[in-house]
Amino acid sequence: MAQIAFEVLVVLLLLIANGVFAMAEIAVVSAKKTRLRRLAEQGNVRAKLALELAESPSRFLATVQIGITLVGIFAGAFGGATITAKLAPWIARADFVAPYADQIAFAVIVTVITYFSLILGELVPKRLGLSNPEGVAMWVAQPMNWLSNLAGPLVTFLGVSTEGLLRCFGFKPKEEMTASEEEVRALMQEGFRAGALNKVESHIVHSALELDQLPVHEIMTPRGKIIWLNQDDPHEQLWHKIVVCNHSYFPVYAGNRDQVAGFVSVKAIYANLAAGVTVVLKNLVTAPLVVPESQNVLQLVETFKQTGKHIALVTDEFGHIVGLVTLNDVMEAVVGEFPTPEQRAKPSAKKRDDGSWLIDAMIEIEDLERNLPGFKIRDGTGAEYQTLAGYVLKHFGHVPHEGESFVEQDYVFEVLDMDGHRVDKVLVLTASTADT
Repeated sequence: MAQIAFEVLVVLLLLIANGVFAMAEIAVVSAKKTRLRRLAEQGNVRAKLALELAESPSRFLATVQIGITLVGIFAGAFGGATITAKLAPWIARADFVAPYADQIAFAVIVTVITYFSLILGELVPKRLGLSNPEGVAMWVAQPMNWLSNLAGPLVTFLGVSTEGLLRCFGFKPKEEMTASEEEVRALMQEGFRAGALNKVESHIVHSALELDQLPVHEIMTPRGKIIWLNQDDPHEQLWHKIVVCNHSYFPVYAGNRDQVAGFVSVKAIYANLAAGVTVVLKNLVTAPLVVPESQNVLQLVETFKQTGKHIALVTDEFGHIVGLVTLNDVMEAVVGEFPTPEQRAKPSAKKRDDGSWLIDAMIEIEDLERNLPGFKIRDGTGAEYQTLAGYVLKHFGHVPHEGESFVEQDYVFEVLDMDGHRVDKVLVLTASTADT
């Protein structure tokens, strides 16, 4: 009885050894080379060995297969020949099966060994290998390397034979595939579902991957919403517009807005004022960066990096200025809610900290009434115009100039910016605020 127990223990150990080889195989094959490479670069010797095994599949698989084959042979032979001989006499004690005792004993041993071979030698070890492939790969790397060196000639022979046969079938080793954009997206979704990434991180990654498909014209500020400076305007008028708009850079034109002189920074104007130098706008402008509206945002980022600028004018195919784009627009496309072109083109009304309103003159009259408390278009007059620009033109009776204003219903309407003959921006203040 003790001898049978010993023999069973030997078979059990052989099955466990088979499991170790199976676990090593699935772990090394499944391990991410990028993680192993990063650990190896940090000085992890086991990660370096595991990476060498992963990058030499023929040598590694030949080593594993030698081990599995030898273990399988010994387990089958030992169990079938030895334990069967011990089990048959026990079965033969039953007279009705005595003639078939050897066959029954063999079938029982084969069934039991097959079961435990599947459980201990394949399924459980492979699940363990898949649960932590990099960790298991590093754990088995050294023993696998020793075995490979020990069986070096046989491993080399099997590896060469494998490669030769694959070439006969026209197989050519492929270069290591890098993760595709679709795979990165899938990983981000899986990371978000697993809780490894939060919603903001997932959104940023997805938005960044779309930059090469996003044209500049979808994130730019349309021409009608740009605040321009005329280089020939007096300083008082320029300074009023700069303070009201609260931008850091302004495009400057000479004559008309298709003749762009460049950009001027508020910092440069401040520096001249601080030094007591008269501000001459045309002396402060810098050459404009111009990009086509068809350029994608990823190319725009590269352009910004190469030029060191973070603001550019956008032109159409005919060379006309159609908008303005900044690095801030790029950041909004990545980290903020991506607005549709219709949302960007919609006229806006922004309330400033001092209680005044900076309003796009193309805003609908109904929207204007909703934004300005107590303001109401008189019945019968609204049919003559639909926008704030029409309301202003109706009031003046002529095309106004920048700086002209009028008071209506306790509000002061000041023409802040003109686009040719069109009213572009209007500053609206309460009459009491304007008096102070």
